[in-house]
Formats: sequence, structure tokens, C-alpha cells
Amino acid sequence: MRDLPETVDRAFAAALHAQDDAGLDTGASLLVAEHGQWAGVGRELLARGEDHLRRSWERGWRPADLLRLVRRDLDERHVRIAGDLIAAEARRYARLPARWDAGEVWWKGDDAYAEALAARERADRFTLATAFLEVLRLLVRLPSIEPVGPLPGDPVDALADHAHIEPRMLARIRALLAKAEATTYPDEAEALSAKAQELMVRHTVDEALLAASGKGPRQVPGACRIGVEPPYEEAKAVLLDAVATANRCRAVWNGAFGFSTVVGFESDLEAVELLHTSLLVQGTAAMTRAEAAQRSGGRKRTKTFRQSFLLAYASRLGRRLAETAEHTAAEASDNLPALVARDVAVTSRAEEMFPRTTTTRLRGATDHAGWEDGTAAADRAHMGGRRPGLPGR
Repeated sequence: MRDLPETVDRAFAAALHAQDDAGLDTGASLLVAEHGQWAGVGRELLARGEDHLRRSWERGWRPADLLRLVRRDLDERHVRIAGDLIAAEARRYARLPARWDAGEVWWKGDDAYAEALAARERADRFTLATAFLEVLRLLVRLPSIEPVGPLPGDPVDALADHAHIEPRMLARIRALLAKAEATTYPDEAEALSAKAQELMVRHTVDEALLAASGKGPRQVPGACRIGVEPPYEEAKAVLLDAVATANRCRAVWNGAFGFSTVVGFESDLEAVELLHTSLLVQGTAAMTRAEAAQRSGGRKRTKTFRQSFLLAYASRLGRRLAETAEHTAAEASDNLPALVARDVAVTSRAEEMFPRTTTTRLRGATDHAGWEDGTAAADRAHMGGRRPGLPGR
């Protein structure tokens, strides 16, 4: 019987750096060849996987980014295995950074993981070993990307909380937006969303004034990543950029990896996440209704209709957001220096993180009906009948 760590070393050497899939077969065969060693193989793979994950975190990746990429490039079994690795690796730390969704360890002891995995996946050992090696091979090939926050295990000061939206207010905002998304009555949805925006604006202005007076905690801009995935990712990126700009944040889209990095103060980042999610839900629902109306009229709708619809929806909302932001800033002229100071800090941080960015040429909208319906849906989007200030403005 060979030494297990040596066997795993040989399997990794064959599988993780090979350019073709033949190495995966060789590596998986080595892992399952030793009779009675399957429990030890599972334990060893978990430990080695945790080390590979740590190196991924040090290259700027986070759990949500990794799972998004695994889902895109592999399949759901690989996503579940990657989730197991993330949960296992998180056990190393007493405290995790914000937005670090590590999941839970569901198996009873690492020696039991391999058998538990086989039972969950209902797959043979060779298939599971191959899938595990495919996940690890993806980790090995990850490039470095811009970090958006501290790593697990960093000193407590580095993990200190930013100024978040007050929990009770955040709960009210979420409840209002949820009701706005659920109702079928446009007037009701407008009133609900307008109230949510009012609460967001109130918090951001108060926070800026408190910081400017020196009475609040010292704050610096941070960053988060928001998934921007197919289909119609260009339109979704346009919408997110508009929401970010209106909230005194900056968004940089990475189309290759399916996310945008949003830079801003923590409470404004929370507002971006909430409002972008709500408007995307509203836009998707409006697109579904528009497609149904088109079909009822005997016209077949296509991917070009949906692409044009969402691009028009995002473009029109961007103009509405910009108009409302300008109006809100003019109304709050006494608070303008405090808000400008936040803008300068965010811009400086974004330029520090992304000293080189490029402009992306969007695919044009080619379906006239889709564009018209998307523009109309944007005008009906629940921003509030009186066009109140947007979150963060």
C-alpha cells in the first residue's frame, strides 16, 4: 500500500497542470486505486483544497466569485464540491469579513466526507475524484484580480465594521421594496419604492454630515462585487452602473468573469445592492409581460426582443436616475460640501483599484418593439411618482 500523501501528490501532478483531460483520468485513477483508502482520500482532498482556496483568496477572489465561475465553466456537482471546500476552509477562522458567505459543514468529520459525498451525489468514486480534481484545477488556474476587502484571519482592525444602514431602517427598506416587486398595482408600487428611496436618502445625507462634522466614526470607501451574468449581461451592467452612479458609487464591469466591482461607502454599497436587485426584478417581470402581450398579438418574440427591451430599460432608467440625482443635489445645496467630499474619496479609491479601464462597445438594440416596450417599462419602474432623491443622493 502506497503512502497516501505521496499518491495524492502524484495525482495532483498528473491532473492539475496538464493541458488536456487525459491527466484528469490518470489523477482520478490514482486516487481510487488503493483499496480501503477512500476515507483518507476524502480527508486529504479537503485539506489540500483548503490550501488552494486560501491562495485564491490571496489573489483577490471571494466565495461568491468562485462559485459563479465554477457554475459557468463546470456544472452543479462541481458547484456543490466547491461549496464544501469553502465551508471547510472557513473553519480556520474565528471571524469572517462582510459578504463572505461560507456555507455550513454538513458532513460528520472529515474522515466521513468521502462516503457522505458519494451518498449525496449518487456517483461512483472515479466520477467524484475526477470532479474534485476539476474544481482544484480551476482554482490553480485563477488569475489575480483586484481585492475588495480584507481576508479571513486578518487582524480585527482590518475587519472592523463600516457604517451600515441602521438595521431597523434596512429592514423597512427591504420590506418596502419586496412589496413594490410583488404588487400588480403600479401606483402602490410607486408609493412603496418612493418611501424606500426616501429612507435611503435620509440615511446617506445624515451619514455624510456626521462624518464631515467629525462626530461620526472615520470612514473610508470600500468595495463589493455584484454578479452580472448572462443572458443580456451588457444591459444588466448598464443598469448596475446607473444605480451605482446615482448612489455616489463607481462600478467597473468585468465581463470575462461575470461581475461588476462597485466602489463606495458601505451604506451606499448596500443601497446599490438593494435598488439594483429590485429594479432588475421589476425589469424582468415587465419583459415577461411585454412578451406575453406580443405573443397574444400573434407576434413571435425572440432573443433580440429581450436584449433590446432590457437595454432600453437600463438606458432609460440611467437617464432618470441621473436627472433625479442632479435635482436632489441642487435641493441639498447646504450639504453639498459633505457630499462632494464623499465623491472625491470614492473616485480616488476607484482610480487606485482600477488605474487602467477600457470602454466597452455595446451591441445595438435591433428590435424596435423591444426598445419601445423597454423604454415604457423604465418610465413605469417604481422610482416614485414625485421623482424623489435616489439612494445616496
